[in-house]
Amino acid sequence: MKVYFAPQSRAVRTVWLLEEIGKPYELVNFTLGQKEMRGPDYTAINPNGRVPTVVDGDSTISESTAIAQYLAAKYAPGLAPGPKAQNFAEYLQWLHYAEGMIMPPINNYVVETILLPPERRNEEIAMRALKLLNRTLVAVEQHMDGRDFLAGDFTIADTITGHAVIMSRRLGAEFANLPNLSSYADRLEGRPAFQAAEAA
Repeated sequence: MKVYFAPQSRAVRTVWLLEEIGKPYELVNFTLGQKEMRGPDYTAINPNGRVPTVVDGDSTISESTAIAQYLAAKYAPGLAPGPKAQNFAEYLQWLHYAEGMIMPPINNYVVETILLPPERRNEEIAMRALKLLNRTLVAVEQHMDGRDFLAGDFTIADTITGHAVIMSRRLGAEFANLPNLSSYADRLEGRPAFQAAEAA
């Protein structure tokens, strides 16, 4: 299995999950913004020139949540509750919460504070994105009261929305009044598989 990867990107989610599963993989490393990501060799694999992309035999897949669902279905079904599981709806809710709610303001904030050159950045847009990000985290904080993971036991939802929570904290979201999320992020960052993904 080949994983196209860049540090500090959604690709960390994929490598984290592979480490949790114990599935061997080969990394193809980029840095974000590297011109080769937009070159013909890589866009032949992923036309958007983004990471992650996983090539597993004849299968190529490039959306991080879809990759997580694919890997769990094929190699670790215990990490993805099925329709008959009591926590199925809860699991689906939090599996998709990251991309639906947390990542859009993160994306806007990162563009305005990191990716754009200083002369093109807009502080008003950045602060609006950070304010929205803080609001999206409140629902997760409330849900995590008395819980260790998003849907009972550890699932792929934790590698997706949990990763978004970790990145929110690292980007400066307001965690002072989010004790449940602070503990949750600490718990996830302490997992050996997460640490291995960070070191990739």
